[in-house]
Amino acid sequence: MKLLIISASQRTASQSAKVAQYIARQDHGFTSVSHFELCRFNLPFWDGDSETKSLNGSGFETLNQQVKHADALVLITPEWGGMASPLLKNFLLMIDGQNTAHKPALLVAVSSGISGAYPIAELKMNALKNNKIVPIPDHLIIRNVQQVLDSDLPVNPRDEDLRSRIDYSLYILHQYSGALLSIRDAHKNRAYPKQQEYAYGM
Repeated sequence: MKLLIISASQRTASQSAKVAQYIARQDHGFTSVSHFELCRFNLPFWDGDSETKSLNGSGFETLNQQVKHADALVLITPEWGGMASPLLKNFLLMIDGQNTAHKPALLVAVSSGISGAYPIAELKMNALKNNKIVPIPDHLIIRNVQQVLDSDLPVNPRDEDLRSRIDYSLYILHQYSGALLSIRDAHKNRAYPKQQEYAYGM
């Protein structure tokens, strides 16, 4: 099974990317893992027109194909002003629901301080309705991110506890990926008669 990690800071060399790289190095149980930083793909602002996705050399189709072949996702967003990254929300509006439906996702918020809960709540509330990504019950909030995950070994008890929690969350994500595989197969090969009529959540 394939894991796709998407970090959604609008800055290069970000703390979100650091967290993504740490997660990618862990023993997560997946056969392969890929990490993409959204800020490196020149995605256009989504206006509802499918042709917009490919404007100006956008890397959207590369990302879309990666999502299509992934069995599970890790979506990482920095917290800016109590909100999820606009870049991530834009991407989640653009992606093809046929490529994302019934795939589990681990949501991760990154904060330089003690906050981080609001982006998780925002994503669960209104970012996953039409693409039908399934957020697993676990999520991660990486608080005071500059003080953790910087070395091969934990530097303090909080860093050690966080690493253990990341390992557990990846284990659960892997379990959900296998469990939802039969649903994804049925969605693709034995579709409900009116499946396309119900492509959007209520």
